[in-house]
Amino acid sequence: MGTTFVLIHGTWHGGWAWRDVVHHLSKRGHIAHAPTLAGHGPGAMCNRVTHQRCVESVVACIRDNDLENVVLVGHSFGGTVVQKVAEEAPDRIARMVFLDALILQDNERVFDVLPDVFLASLAAKNGNNPAAMSLEKTNGIFPIPPWETWRDNFIQDASESLALSTWEQLSPEPSQVNFDNIHLKSFYSLAIPKSFIFCRQDKAMPPGYFHPRMSSRLGAFKLLEMDGCHEVMFTRPAGLAEEIVEASSE
Repeated sequence: MGTTFVLIHGTWHGGWAWRDVVHHLSKRGHIAHAPTLAGHGPGAMCNRVTHQRCVESVVACIRDNDLENVVLVGHSFGGTVVQKVAEEAPDRIARMVFLDALILQDNERVFDVLPDVFLASLAAKNGNNPAAMSLEKTNGIFPIPPWETWRDNFIQDASESLALSTWEQLSPEPSQVNFDNIHLKSFYSLAIPKSFIFCRQDKAMPPGYFHPRMSSRLGAFKLLEMDGCHEVMFTRPAGLAEEIVEASSE
């Protein structure tokens, strides 16, 4: 029998970002769900959407579809959602997989772990839009990155057309999710196995940020490495599907 995966997207994305990965997992006989988090996606109501609402989106997907023995996969910001979902539905989760993901400590905020150089890269290049580095002053909305930053830092190994088409599908997201304190005492006592997939050419964050800085917070975990940028689900979906399957094994 195949494995059941729940794929959790990152900042500015939606479930649509996993489309090609879902396709490749399905070809291998697996079942994959890719819910869109609350407050994310085109036309979503962002104001006052909390981190907990995002978590509830995934828990609802698991419970509404009566999923069991789930492998949770979290990309980037989605890693913090994986942490809380595992706390709230531990009986449904077989393994957690973190794909160049943020991993929080107890009572930490997403904003607490975002490097200044990353925030600076999100500042509007033309000076006409609010600087993303001033997240507290964005009226509840976290704007998408400038095209130049997306092209050079997030998806630098893609063709120009792929980079542009994916950038055009990004959506602003609720900034509140970055400022909520996330209580994770239960997470660090869970016996659920963990894996971390590290993309060697990821330039979204400074060198060493995802691995070993974030990955080391997991304690014992299975490490896999692959070539690719931060947006590897777009640039190498077949290869990523292979790594996800491998990450889900003992």
